[in-house]
Amino acid sequence: MEVVAVDIGGTHARFAVAEVAEGRVVSMAEPMTQKVAEHPSLQLAWQAFGETLGRPLPKAAAIAVASPVGGEVIKLTNNPWIIRPALIPERLGAETWTVVNDFAAIGHAVAQLGEADFLHLCGPDTPLPPRGSLTVCGPGTGLGVAQVFRHKRGYDIIATEGGHVDFAPLDPIEDAFVKRLRREYNRVSTERIVAGPAIVAIYETLAELEKRPVPRHSDKELWALAFEGKDSLAVAALDRFCLSLGAVAGDLALTHGPTGVVIAGGLGLRLKDHLLQSGFGERFVAKGRFRNLMASIPVKLITHPQPGLYGAAAAFAQEHAL
Repeated sequence: MEVVAVDIGGTHARFAVAEVAEGRVVSMAEPMTQKVAEHPSLQLAWQAFGETLGRPLPKAAAIAVASPVGGEVIKLTNNPWIIRPALIPERLGAETWTVVNDFAAIGHAVAQLGEADFLHLCGPDTPLPPRGSLTVCGPGTGLGVAQVFRHKRGYDIIATEGGHVDFAPLDPIEDAFVKRLRREYNRVSTERIVAGPAIVAIYETLAELEKRPVPRHSDKELWALAFEGKDSLAVAALDRFCLSLGAVAGDLALTHGPTGVVIAGGLGLRLKDHLLQSGFGERFVAKGRFRNLMASIPVKLITHPQPGLYGAAAAFAQEHAL
């Protein structure tokens, strides 16, 4: 059966036609990416995808959204679109549909993809275990978190808003991050430190600590400078970001009690080489009396180019028992 898979984030909406059968994804066509800012609604972006595809769209929709899912109205956290699930048949022409949290979709992808779609980051260099709890987290426009529980009957996904728990600074530099952010926010969540836009606060804090003028850059500009290695302060901000991500991933692992951890998100994949070279792994295990336990957990990076789309299709297949 064909289904239109949609992955809606804070900045982009991705579309692809997937083939699903027997509760799993069989194949997925080349995706199309659209900027959310270029369309006032999901319906208009859906229509634009149909025009590009050049044929009638399948009558099934698998939609992953960067927001809590539930109720009559879904308001995306970092995106002005509003989705009313009851209107999906009328607005999108879909006869069957599934709507899931974007990181719940990533969880479905983690549960269904093969070992070749993961890169080892730290811990035992073994495959993700076939039984037990897996923590999935990843930075993008926000910080997504989900839990996958594998058991003998298959797997279950628990969507969470773990990216909004309080950030726990571990050294004077992270104390300075929190102090700076408290000028704007009463409460500093992990998403304020470990998500794409956070590079700005990290960079500006480091500039203040260095007693340098604080230049104004967008997060996109700073990530480009950091990855290109053209700005030493931006590179330092990138290093600090990786450290903080390791600490946050470790905190989530302690909370979930997992047998494996997966780093995901669009930014997560771009960080691939830097995570391997940074202190990410050391910060992940640095949990005092639980250091040995943390060191026993395999930590992977999902490398599939479109895990959100793949996972949305997988969630649809699971829900409708196809």
